Amino acid sequence: MKRLQQALWRGYAIAAMGLGLGMLALICLCWLPFALLCHWLLPARQGRWLGRRMICWGFRGYLGFLRLCCGCRFQLDGLEQLASQGAQVVVANHPSLLDAVIILSRLPDAVCVMKAGLLDNLLFGAAARLAGYIRNDHPLKLVQTAQRELAGGAQLLIFPEGSRTRNFPLDRCLPSAGLIAQRAGVPVQTVLIEFSTPYLGKHWPLWRPPVLPLRCSLRLDRQFPPPQDSATFTAELENHLRHALAAAPLSASSSADSATIAPTTSPLPRAEQ
Repeated sequence: MKRLQQALWRGYAIAAMGLGLGMLALICLCWLPFALLCHWLLPARQGRWLGRRMICWGFRGYLGFLRLCCGCRFQLDGLEQLASQGAQVVVANHPSLLDAVIILSRLPDAVCVMKAGLLDNLLFGAAARLAGYIRNDHPLKLVQTAQRELAGGAQLLIFPEGSRTRNFPLDRCLPSAGLIAQRAGVPVQTVLIEFSTPYLGKHWPLWRPPVLPLRCSLRLDRQFPPPQDSATFTAELENHLRHALAAAPLSASSSADSATIAPTTSPLPRAEQ
């Protein structure tokens, strides 16, 4: 009986994985032709307004589907209030491919820094371009575009590690977030992301089913004032995130699970958000 229960539970995990990934692809495909049409027809400002809100609403519905059908549990402490706090740089650790999906589902006027390849991707590119998301392959243009968006009141989402975490709890932070916040004169809001297991992380192959229930916690952490020196700020930010995540119980379990699977699996191809 126990073996039967284990087999049925694993079957459910596999089905949940297929449903979850399939639903995300379906949402993107359904919005794709409309995003292309709006990108051609609407002025840039109106297009960005519509594109960001459609992504927010679409991802919010997607999280509801994961909660209802796929054994996922989300605890998003304080994330709702972030949308009303005005222009700021939002930074978070990056354990999973789901990180941006979760944060953007609560920020209707967020602009996201993305890997350039995703902006050219057939599935995600049209929606990201309509929303005015920023490519990460031209550093100077990235900073200038981000500064302009922040001056217009938008919130900028950037993962300071530059990619999903390889060595838990945190990889080395890049200076982009501090430089942008310094130039724009806006505060930096940290968000801590914790998963019960590092599902869809660097060392978790796409075809490996999740360990259910998958628990995910996002909570607002310290807000830093506008940096005066980007290099000093980057070191301070990394130190703060590293210590905060090391003390978090879900992150500790993610770290242990990641250490277990890392030697026997090859990392996923480099991907952002």
